[in-house]
Amino acid sequence: MITGYRYSIFSMLFKKCCGSEITRWPWVRFSSRRKEKLKFDLKKFPGKYIRNFGIIAHIDHGKSTLSDRLMEFTGNISKQNKNEQVLDKLQVERERGITVKAQTVSLFYDYDGQHYLLNLIDTPGHVDFIFEVNRSLAACEGVILLVDANQGVQAQTVANFNLARSHHLAVIPVLNKIDLKNAKPDDVSNQLTALFGIDKEEILKVSAKYGTGIEKIFRSIIEKIPPPRGDLQKPFRALLYDSWYSQYRGVICLIMVIDGALSVGDEVTSFSTGCTYEIKELGILYPDELPVTELFSGQAGYFIANIKNPKEAVIGDTWYKKCSVVEPLPKINPSKPMVFAGIFPSDQSRTQDLRKAIEKLILNDPSVSVSPETSPALGSGWRLGFLGLLHMEVFCQRLDQEFDAQVIVTTPGVPYKVKIKGEKNIKAYGGEEITITNPLKFPDPNIISEYFEPMVLGTIITPAEFYSEVLKLCMARRAEQKSVQNVDDRTLILVYKFPMSEIITDFFNELKSISSGFASFDYEEIGYEKSHLTKVDILLNGKIVEELSFITHSSQVNDVSRKICMRLKENIEPHLFLIAIQACVRGKVVARETIKALKKNVTAKLYGGDVTRRMKLLQRQKEGKKTMRMIGNIEIGRSAFINILKR
Repeated sequence: MITGYRYSIFSMLFKKCCGSEITRWPWVRFSSRRKEKLKFDLKKFPGKYIRNFGIIAHIDHGKSTLSDRLMEFTGNISKQNKNEQVLDKLQVERERGITVKAQTVSLFYDYDGQHYLLNLIDTPGHVDFIFEVNRSLAACEGVILLVDANQGVQAQTVANFNLARSHHLAVIPVLNKIDLKNAKPDDVSNQLTALFGIDKEEILKVSAKYGTGIEKIFRSIIEKIPPPRGDLQKPFRALLYDSWYSQYRGVICLIMVIDGALSVGDEVTSFSTGCTYEIKELGILYPDELPVTELFSGQAGYFIANIKNPKEAVIGDTWYKKCSVVEPLPKINPSKPMVFAGIFPSDQSRTQDLRKAIEKLILNDPSVSVSPETSPALGSGWRLGFLGLLHMEVFCQRLDQEFDAQVIVTTPGVPYKVKIKGEKNIKAYGGEEITITNPLKFPDPNIISEYFEPMVLGTIITPAEFYSEVLKLCMARRAEQKSVQNVDDRTLILVYKFPMSEIITDFFNELKSISSGFASFDYEEIGYEKSHLTKVDILLNGKIVEELSFITHSSQVNDVSRKICMRLKENIEPHLFLIAIQACVRGKVVARETIKALKKNVTAKLYGGDVTRRMKLLQRQKEGKKTMRMIGNIEIGRSAFINILKR
């Protein structure tokens, strides 16, 4: 660790040579921020002077930019720096330009001569990270509903508003990007009034880019969001709503103190595990970790207690002081994974490293489910459940970037259910109804009486001019229309019931394409319905590749099989021998593609002479290719496992 005078010299030399500040690296920032002191005494902020709120919005409506302006206004970060997505700390967030992790920051604001402590939570906007939003709202009393004045109300806006209402939170409507020349604040205000019954006079109009109207937001937060309902005089009780892992300090727990107070040296116990730890460090996020000596009722902060096992930090858990008697807090509803895929190390010697990486990353992303899995071709691995395909891609990218764990991902799919017939078969499978998350475990069709597939209720908000194209797309995905509603003269809300398998891959991309980027989409799970499913095996040169097997609706077997064979043909590199790609259903080939062998000019060394010499070399090459086709290994790139499902 570089600190003090040597840190200053090293920082100056680094900036001169590389042209950037060294403080971009968290391992250096931590050593320097230890010297910071909080200018406010947290004990002077009783519950009535605290506000806990989040920012919710559709993707790309400006949540992270608004968070930057709020922190600049309260002095958490300097206005002299070019602050962009300060709370988006992950490399994957910077590269993709989206928020995938909810982040907390404590703000101090003066209002009518009184100091207020405001705990802000910036949440993701994509539907695949809805669990981040859900658990963040459990620690809030109110939200800022941010809407782009140019794009208007979109699907995730509606979903987030309903989610906030289900948590009984105060909602502050804010129109962002009013500085754009195509902004339509009056039209969007009419949409908010028509959909949510919001009074137009309550809607704030701001520009997060230029900081216009930021002070109005602070005044609304203090006036409209109620203070936390905790009691400082009661025994300590806190909600654990986030956590992450540090190599040298163990698990760092982010809590919302509901009742009582917590000090360094106190012993706390987890309701879920019953384990007791001594508090080694307390702090708030400012936005970096800033140590304090105490946390009080209504305040958000972190604690470090030498927790080495990531499984002992359970999201939604209640923590209390040792030997005290308290009631546990209501639990956060667990997420329901809707996309499952096998994750295997590219090198089996690094299986243990991958296991530790997954455990630590799941601590930071608890919406992922994990179960061990073994593959004859890929070895030991895990079957992971995700909230969507983007969620899966981001998780694998974080494994690579944060833990240097390169993985092979098998074909992603959704969970199906089947009913087994026959008492003997029911006993063998442990029940009449079983859930299938892995195509390899799909039972013999002869013992299945009924099939079920997961369904979702999808909400599409689109300009009226694209209605016919959107309708065609939905019908092609086996959708059933539930309702059509006019938001205004130019915008429609369409509600469809979809099979989950039809929307997890490229539905959103196609929707954006046919609507020139104006349509938006959101969905929620509504359970299972009867269906008719078929398992399809993929064969390469007559050998089944179990990792490529998939389950699809019986009406789409031929179409999907043909497209997957084509996709494999595009992703598998040609070899020195012919490769036959076949899709089979119960031994019957339903689709086939062929990858031609690479040609090697074995006659190049000939410069004349008898033609029999040439024919002999060509015949020997032909016989060799037959042998290679029988025993040769076919290499499949890692990208093929995801690409084969993209239509």
